[in-house]
Amino acid sequence: MTTEDDNRPARRRVTLTGISSRAWEHPADRGALSALRELRGFDDVVKTFFGMWNERGFRLMFLAGGIRVDHRQYPRVYQLYAEAGTAIDVAELPELYITQNPMITGQAIGLDKPFITLSTGAVERLDDDELRALLGHELGHVRSGHAVYKTIMKILTGWLTSLSWLPVGVFALRAIIAAMYEWWRKAELSADRAGLLAGQDPAASLRLLMKLAGGGDLSQIDTAAFLEQAAEYEGGGDLRDSIHKIGLTAYSSHPVPVARAAELRKWIDSGEYARIVSGDYPRRDSDGDASVSEDVKAAAKAYQEDFANSQDPLVGLVRRLGGGAADLAGTAAGKAYNWASDAARRGRGTNGGDGTPDA
Repeated sequence: MTTEDDNRPARRRVTLTGISSRAWEHPADRGALSALRELRGFDDVVKTFFGMWNERGFRLMFLAGGIRVDHRQYPRVYQLYAEAGTAIDVAELPELYITQNPMITGQAIGLDKPFITLSTGAVERLDDDELRALLGHELGHVRSGHAVYKTIMKILTGWLTSLSWLPVGVFALRAIIAAMYEWWRKAELSADRAGLLAGQDPAASLRLLMKLAGGGDLSQIDTAAFLEQAAEYEGGGDLRDSIHKIGLTAYSSHPVPVARAAELRKWIDSGEYARIVSGDYPRRDSDGDASVSEDVKAAAKAYQEDFANSQDPLVGLVRRLGGGAADLAGTAAGKAYNWASDAARRGRGTNGGDGTPDA
């Protein structure tokens, strides 16, 4: 199969030996993960609930209706998958399946033994560098253990339907689900970073997001113009647009593609990507030294900085109200910090991390 990569020089990627998922996790994502992991036995409870959805049944569904990728089936994809895994030091690659779907999609599924699925649209419409970034994105989800907590949203969404007759229960569940969706959107930003570290080609990672937004014909789209769209989405319009954006994203599991591109570009421009690729990153063997309180503080700080720097008209209005308005953005994260600290003290008598290994 001929791809757009055939005429490009081979790109040398470095192996990020022993890299911890903390290297790519967005502060808000990492803070939430650290707080949840402090609840001892929480993962076991979630896995018990997940048994209702039958993880083995999901795998059998793809085993029966998809193509399992290896050196004999989709060898091009298998090679790119191995390269992505090598770059972020994944010793044992999860099973990978390809299913019939014209859209560009991918997902990581499962708890005890996660596996990854890609669509035929992704395989056919992405060049090698873009596909490598998408595979790295899904590996990032697996390594960060996101599947465990995404399952909670499925459970709660089911409960929301069951309790639709109970107004108080619905309101409470809607608030919880909205908070979980906010976390998952941050988890997608983390996975975008993992995809970039796996492919180590910033242009390809941005092209991937452009193709997710508008298809596969790159001759018709331009990276600079796409990032201009992101800036307009962030700060353009008036208060009516701000309200529409809240409705657009509140119950969405993924940030809009232009916002993802802007966030990834911001992470690259911060120097963090170059620092990691040069070898300066947290290692898995130091995960036990991580502090849950510091992670949740970092999450609160990230929200406060987003609030302070946002060009959104509604956020700008709130800032102009003066007084303590700038603290609004960190209120929820601050409460989460206090809760996580209390959980840590109850469980261990300290505020340090529990050393939960990466998935």
